[in-house]
Amino acid sequence: MALKKKPVTGMKDILPKEMEIRDYVIRLIKETYGAFGFCSMETPCVEHIENLCSKQGGDNEKLIFKILKRGEKLKIDTAKEETDLVDGGLRYDLTVPLSRYYANHANELPSPFKALQMGNVWRADRPQRGRFRQFMQCDIDILGEPSNLAEIELILATTSLLGKLDFHNFAIRINDRRILKAMAAYSGFEETDYDSVFITLDKMDKIGMEGVEEELKASYAEEKVDKYLALFKETSFDVEGVRYLKEKLEGFLDPDTAAGLETIMDSVEHAKEAEFSIRFDPTLVRGMSYYTGTIFEIAMDEFGGSVGGGGRYDKMIGKFTGQDTPACGFSIGFERIVMLLLERGYEIPTGRGKKAYLLEKGMHKEGLQKVLALAKEERAGGMQVTILNMKKNKKFQKEQLMNEGYTEIVDCYCDSVDRL
Repeated sequence: MALKKKPVTGMKDILPKEMEIRDYVIRLIKETYGAFGFCSMETPCVEHIENLCSKQGGDNEKLIFKILKRGEKLKIDTAKEETDLVDGGLRYDLTVPLSRYYANHANELPSPFKALQMGNVWRADRPQRGRFRQFMQCDIDILGEPSNLAEIELILATTSLLGKLDFHNFAIRINDRRILKAMAAYSGFEETDYDSVFITLDKMDKIGMEGVEEELKASYAEEKVDKYLALFKETSFDVEGVRYLKEKLEGFLDPDTAAGLETIMDSVEHAKEAEFSIRFDPTLVRGMSYYTGTIFEIAMDEFGGSVGGGGRYDKMIGKFTGQDTPACGFSIGFERIVMLLLERGYEIPTGRGKKAYLLEKGMHKEGLQKVLALAKEERAGGMQVTILNMKKNKKFQKEQLMNEGYTEIVDCYCDSVDRL
């Protein structure tokens, strides 16, 4: 039987053109985030199954690629439950591993710790446009900083990167989990109902206000739902909306929460480097159960959805150490960003030229060495140089090289190489 040449479902081979853009984006990420003081770090792709299944990752915990025990520890015949067979899994995000990493190395790290982590993650999800089962994530996190300076720096660094990649007029949607809870409490919902209410609210983009109303009224009293949805209808999606809810939710919402959100929005608007808007969105939920405060997403019209997001998760590290540590992070959708760049035919800005030497078949040793010496000298000067044997269909070969960005192509014949 012939071996399968296509990759496993939900995973993909990466061709050179895309790889070139991916490498460029990675370099730009490190350069941009490094300028904001973030330090590169790395965690293993395999994580303890207990950590991955700690009820921190929301629905992602249903999508774990689990790993069987190895060697003598794997006893399939006597296994009675999953824990007898499984002790690890491929990480589904970078936040849980980062929290374990920080708990393990806090004494060796600066405080606050500004972390940059890039790496593949795996989710047994249904593949679709911009969504794979193996994909690169890129996170920046600030650990040990309780003030909203963390949120401001994360948003400014992320939007600065997107601006350098020629993304314009995107939006940062921002909310706070404490505002979500205050709105639910004000409307009369029990605390045990919050998660269910928020799951329905999170569908606002797909089913609209009427769909949310219908779904909520199927489970909750009409007066509660009407009072709840009236808040969204009365609230503007800007700083004024934050101020309105600060007054409207008096007694349910700590005024410092609203004031902090206002400070973040005003400060980002004042200091931003890229062209984007930051807007308050009281319907923003974010699926991860570990978020404790501010949450945000990047909305981009050309994708038709979110291309990144994050928020504050002050309780997660405490699950490892027994002592809560302030933490806030922002992740860009690396795969979606690369996909959008490819779709628009993005050209990598570069100051160095690309040159190709085509060698006639049977090129003598002296001619070959002359070309090698020229290429060595030109590479030292910053040029990208490739040396290839000349093909019979030289016209097609040159067209391919030009498509790859080679602007200078030199034909090298035995009787002409000395004149180079």
